[in-house]
Amino acid sequence: MGLTQSVSTPSPSSSSASSSASPPDGSVLAIDAGNTKTDVALIGQDGSVLGAARGGGFRPPVVGAERAVGSLAPLVEEVARQAGRSGPAGAGHVSACLANVDLPSEEEELTGVLAGRGWGATVTVANDTFALLRAGVGDDGEPTGVSVVCGAGINCAGIGHGGRVARFPAIGRISGDWGGGGYLSEEALWWAARAEDGRGEPTGLARALPAHFGLTTMYELIEALHLGRLEPGRRHELTPVLFAVAEAGDEIARAIVDRQAEEVVTMAAVALGRLDLLGEETPVVLGGGVLAARHPLLDDRIRELLAERAPKAEPRVVTAPPVLGAALLGLDRTGAPESAYARLRAHYAPADDTESHCAPADDAESGTESPSGA
Repeated sequence: MGLTQSVSTPSPSSSSASSSASPPDGSVLAIDAGNTKTDVALIGQDGSVLGAARGGGFRPPVVGAERAVGSLAPLVEEVARQAGRSGPAGAGHVSACLANVDLPSEEEELTGVLAGRGWGATVTVANDTFALLRAGVGDDGEPTGVSVVCGAGINCAGIGHGGRVARFPAIGRISGDWGGGGYLSEEALWWAARAEDGRGEPTGLARALPAHFGLTTMYELIEALHLGRLEPGRRHELTPVLFAVAEAGDEIARAIVDRQAEEVVTMAAVALGRLDLLGEETPVVLGGGVLAARHPLLDDRIRELLAERAPKAEPRVVTAPPVLGAALLGLDRTGAPESAYARLRAHYAPADDTESHCAPADDAESGTESPSGA
């Protein structure tokens, strides 16, 4: 498989089931399942949101495909109830963009499991990175571009001309990945611990990280984490602390932020190169909690590096919920009218910006997602 996959297909990164079935209507059951939260929405054929519900994270590698999909059932039932439908959602199409579904074999397995639920006449499954990409490109013509998600972890995917796809396994360190809230918090802890005991350079992280939890020293924080007095998941709270220390001028913290920018741009540039898009103006869509939060140091450095390595790239940050992208992909499959796209985008537009779902990376408003969200 190599670092990325490049294939020619009209439906990159997704599989379908029951594609020959005649859907009962043009509605779409859109599912965006991330590491920390899941959004489900039932979209009418006119682009209206008939029902919406939110649940917890989606982790099929941990609990198994059947159990992971089973956790979606209450959310699907709720959106069907809101839409006045009894029983299954009965959608024309199920568009599921899922985290932790990183390999074609995983997509195929989840497609079969979802199809077996009978929630829609047809089913497509794609990694959630494609939802971000779809939300950040226009609704006419080829959805050409590259997206980088930086939330709890990091991932990148791109679609080129003719439906060619570039993507990464994005399984973690074993597939060469570095970045996201989990990595950033761990890196901050590592440098802070070494600063306190003398093995590393001094850094304000050694004071700021324990202070966030009402503690005095890194030793106290290490002990609290090791003995379970602090839940492991609370480490993600340290990501915004890291950025605050970096903004104050701390060299160690700034170096960590710089590395995150380097990883984001490296993935984007490699994907653009594999798709032969470096020579033309192409959207690079940025999303996930870490990037949507618009930390100035990270945001500025990403734009600087992109200008050097991919001068024609057009960075833009998506702040709308990722379920928008899943829903748009669904409308693509059902042949929805142009007005449906406009209505759907208006529903998910930020409260202070009813005209746009995304913005250029130099003037967008900050997102509201947690820095550890996927």
